[in-house]
Amino acid sequence: MEAMPPQEELLYERLKIHLKARLVDLLPPANAGAAQGVDTGELTDQLRDMLGPILADLRGLALSAQDQDRLIHETLSEVLGFGPLDALLADETISEIMVNGPRDIFVERNGRIERVAATFTDAHHLMVAIERMLGGLGLTVTESSPVCDARLPDGSRINVIIPPLVLNGPVVTIRRKLRDWTMADYVAMGALSEQAAEFLEACVRARVNLVFSGATSTGKTTLVSVLSAAIPKGERLITIENVSELDLPGRDHWIRLVAKAANIEGKGEIPLRVLVKNALRMRPDRIILGEARGDEALDVVQAMHSGHDGFLTVLHANDATAALERLQMMMLMSGLEVPPSVCRSQIAGAVDLIIHMSRYADGSRRVAAITQVLGASDAGFLMEDVFVFEGGGFTSEGKLQGTCRYTGVVPKFLEKFALNNVPVPSWMATEGPQHQAASDKGQATRDKSSVGIRRSEVPGT
Repeated sequence: MEAMPPQEELLYERLKIHLKARLVDLLPPANAGAAQGVDTGELTDQLRDMLGPILADLRGLALSAQDQDRLIHETLSEVLGFGPLDALLADETISEIMVNGPRDIFVERNGRIERVAATFTDAHHLMVAIERMLGGLGLTVTESSPVCDARLPDGSRINVIIPPLVLNGPVVTIRRKLRDWTMADYVAMGALSEQAAEFLEACVRARVNLVFSGATSTGKTTLVSVLSAAIPKGERLITIENVSELDLPGRDHWIRLVAKAANIEGKGEIPLRVLVKNALRMRPDRIILGEARGDEALDVVQAMHSGHDGFLTVLHANDATAALERLQMMMLMSGLEVPPSVCRSQIAGAVDLIIHMSRYADGSRRVAAITQVLGASDAGFLMEDVFVFEGGGFTSEGKLQGTCRYTGVVPKFLEKFALNNVPVPSWMATEGPQHQAASDKGQATRDKSSVGIRRSEVPGT
């Protein structure tokens, strides 16, 4: 509908308020304000019957049949649904919804952010939608507890922050779960090559310890979910998350642990570290940590050292080197008096492989590098790229070309393949020159595009 003159817009909003009041009267008390158990088709017909006589008596506002349908849809949406968010949540091309206050709504389609015309009437209208979304989950936000992270029933993740912590008005970010991805989907969309996919699936079966790194919204958690399909079905799997995001279809023996935030009085918090320690007592065959972000990193590394192979964890970092540096920093946050050199040695002995994800200019999310950890020294970490993404320029449509290429190096952890009866991919080298010793004091480099051995520059003690 085209923009109305101010006077007509005012009459339109008043008419909507009148219809909303009539609609609430039509709802049984048990269903008022909720969409469950309500025949929306019948309500639509009843609203349309009411609308005709009202418009006949109303001067100054003439609505076409299309405008009347829109008015009825908005009325139903605001009383039974989430207002203008309903249409966005129903759009399967939208991967993320960002509400920056009542008047500014943005979405992500195909990796690109765009503004949408839909708006909320005011901050109160937006808060009603927020309360309805969170109320169904048994959650709420208030001025004294103005932040909330949650998972919607369809698997989407929602974050809400409201004043006084934000000046735009209530802000909502919804990261949608559009489908259950498979490795074949990932390969088809160019996120990684067939060889890289075969190698990573084999690594999961061989119980190789994996760290997934990357910036926000690069596809780390999705790739973990995809690779979880390679975990043998008979294994006892425990996932640990701050907010439930991982979706592992087809798993019967799966225990899901979720951290608990503090209440309004600042009490009752159950952090990730407590859950990691508890998971180790639950006879796990496999542990997946949704995201390492604090002192739980110490227990994760210790678990990898104590026979819990096949650990998968996610963390935010700019590249593989930064991932290990962050892991070291988080270990030092534990309060245990451990020298940085000892942390590096522990990490190098625990982490086998880093899968780094990146988001590129065309909006695509790809595996940028698959890097093995060879060791550590006073100069930092010694690493080597097993796969690296090589770009081939952009098409006329702006799509990035390229592939995740095998560099020809020999993985250091092939013994795990043998111990777990997992065949090494036929195209992969199993013999070659010995890796340069981790204690070598050669020149360090952080060139992400290099293929071969590189070191991180982390000051020793």
